[in-house]
Amino acid sequence: MVTIGVLALQGAVREHIKLLEKIGVRAISVKDPIQLDEIDGLILPGGESTTMRRLIDRYHFFEPIQRFGLQGKPIFGTCAGLILMSTSISGDETKHFGFINMNVERNAFGRQKESFEAKLSIKNVGEEVDAVFIRAPLVKSIGEGAEIVATFENEIVAVRENHYLACSFHPELTEDIRLHKYFINIVITNKEKTII
Repeated sequence: MVTIGVLALQGAVREHIKLLEKIGVRAISVKDPIQLDEIDGLILPGGESTTMRRLIDRYHFFEPIQRFGLQGKPIFGTCAGLILMSTSISGDETKHFGFINMNVERNAFGRQKESFEAKLSIKNVGEEVDAVFIRAPLVKSIGEGAEIVATFENEIVAVRENHYLACSFHPELTEDIRLHKYFINIVITNKEKTII
């Protein structure tokens, strides 16, 4: 069985854990960098990306998460997590993890009161996948190695690069488990490769 960790500094941690448990995998809240050694995959949840970045630094998570990803362990970022995984952010020079070769724009879909739900077609996941957008970021462009997984109104809202997956919406705020299942399959495949 695989163990998935959810970075528990801010955001919809409980909701992610609930969905993961519904699927039947072991899920833990990651509150200390040492816990990264216990998990096979990591979810960077939504929240406020600048606050989250400060908390990542304050609790000494940056290098351990960077190492976790560079060792080939799968990471899934949702909303703010997508921002943290990008190589560049429009109008922001802050260095983030740079796991996915993409440029993103914060709050591109508007303020909280302009939040909305949509049904998406997601590559290798399915049709009519439920998605909740809350002050969602937007992927402005992708570079070599990155692959568009989903769009909404011709805008990129989900991207994958190797063992990294990111989306600009909140799948954990729905009852639709398919995107989480897709990530778990990435984790299982990755774990099987490292065992062989």
